[in-house]
Amino acid sequence: MRGSLAGPGLFPAPDPGVPVTTSPVRFLVWLATRHRGSLVLATVFGVLCTLAQALVPVAVGLGIDRGLLPRDRDALLVWGAVVLVLGVFQALVGMLRDRASTTNRFGAAYRATQLVVRQATELGAELPRHASTGSVVSVSAMDVGHLGTAVEGTARGSGAVASILFASVFMLVTSWQLGVMVLVGVPLIALSVTRLLRLLHGRQEQLRQRQGALTDLSVDIIDGLRVLRGIGGEEVYGRRYRDDSQAVRAEGVRVAGAVANMAFLRVLLPGTLLVAIVWLGAHQVSTGRLEPGLLVAFYGYAVFLTQQLGQITTMLDQLTRASVAARRILDFLGLRTELLSGTRPLPDEEALRLHDPDSGLTVPPGQLLAVVCDADGDARTLADRLGRYADPAALHGETPLSAYRTDDVRRRVLVADNGAALFSGRLADQLDPGRAADGAAPDPAAVLRALEAASARDITEALPDGTAQEISGGREFSGGQQQRLRLARALLADAEVLVLIDPTNALDAPTEERVARRLGPYRTGRTTVVFTTSPILLAHCDHVVFVQEGKAVAQGDHRNLLTYADYRTVVSREVTA
Repeated sequence: MRGSLAGPGLFPAPDPGVPVTTSPVRFLVWLATRHRGSLVLATVFGVLCTLAQALVPVAVGLGIDRGLLPRDRDALLVWGAVVLVLGVFQALVGMLRDRASTTNRFGAAYRATQLVVRQATELGAELPRHASTGSVVSVSAMDVGHLGTAVEGTARGSGAVASILFASVFMLVTSWQLGVMVLVGVPLIALSVTRLLRLLHGRQEQLRQRQGALTDLSVDIIDGLRVLRGIGGEEVYGRRYRDDSQAVRAEGVRVAGAVANMAFLRVLLPGTLLVAIVWLGAHQVSTGRLEPGLLVAFYGYAVFLTQQLGQITTMLDQLTRASVAARRILDFLGLRTELLSGTRPLPDEEALRLHDPDSGLTVPPGQLLAVVCDADGDARTLADRLGRYADPAALHGETPLSAYRTDDVRRRVLVADNGAALFSGRLADQLDPGRAADGAAPDPAAVLRALEAASARDITEALPDGTAQEISGGREFSGGQQQRLRLARALLADAEVLVLIDPTNALDAPTEERVARRLGPYRTGRTTVVFTTSPILLAHCDHVVFVQEGKAVAQGDHRNLLTYADYRTVVSREVTA
């Protein structure tokens, strides 16, 4: 495929480059010029294709005046052959134009997708604090597509402009009255349609914002459905969703009405110009100032120009949509992480000695440490500090983690929670994405060991193709199965410090017992921090720290800490639940 549609510049990898973000127009120009070769080819082929179309009415008119009316068979055959050659040439060049345009479309969309994904990756855990789910879905699923469509449409639009200029010059030379009518009428129609398009896209932007808000609401409802049912709020949120959904529907109807009116005007205005051209041309034929064949040519040009004008308005529509989409993408690319990276390298030869001064939590290297928090939010907060996802940062020895390069910290400290997702693709690649990203095949033995430690062998053994099974984002697995597969993936990462948040809360007691028994031996020599209140898991940990109201107030092994009343209350609540 390299050298064809998949040639250099179509699917840039791995770095999409540094975009121009000063304005949507400049961003679009930057995106389009990343594919200069195919863009130039698409434009040239687009102009040649429409010019070939523009020559057909001339050839037909001359064939009538030089061959049909004088009954000259040879001249008729010659002009008939010219029409045939023009048709074949148009078909071939049109195919090349569409091929190059498709290259531009997918290349631009792919590069924009790379930019969005890179930005989302850089924001990491901070992404939900900066952008809603609905806005991220809108940018990645819709706006990127509008950019690709606009870049693709420039070839046809450029050809339409060239053909209109050619036809206008021909008509102006042949009949200046008709030429003036075209030169005045076409820009007026284009201006009118463009102004209407701006109004239409204003409404479309409102609709998109409402759709994004509705998506956010639906995600919140799905995530909190169990809680809503528990407090009797299901009906309230259901009614709110219905009301918002109806508001979106009403806005969609208004947009559809505007689209219908636009479609009507796009037919009415060029059609009116067509009628005027034909009437004036017929009048000139009747007075002898225009030959009958040229009248046929003028009629053909009127129809042709109507089509090309529609192509120009379509291009303007696509560019307007792309401008709106580019603004939204630039807003997303403009988001900045609140956690600034340090500059000091984190030496690999030094074992991490993590300590959180705010809570007093110390993580001893090489141990399986459990942390029991009396408040659910404290577990997330402490895990974020240890993984350098929040400030104030924890310390490595006497030095704040914030002083070190964030990439170094991320490479050595892995925070895994139940919000992580499995992605679509081969299961083995999803369990060991690091090796897959490097182009290496997953180590089957290592994958099996991690699955065994996470008590997930039975999941893969039940699949027809085992770990080679293609999965669709994990939707085919139950909640407990997904949790075990996520744990296996975290174990395969083999981070120096692995921070797990409630890794077994969706498992039944026998399965949780197997995971608790195997986790320590699997992580021998590595540091593991487990935030949990599960007595089964706590019983197998080397050391337990009890955090109350954000402070480490007691520590020891699970059995000894049970004598501590507050600790016992938290753990007993887990057993009761």
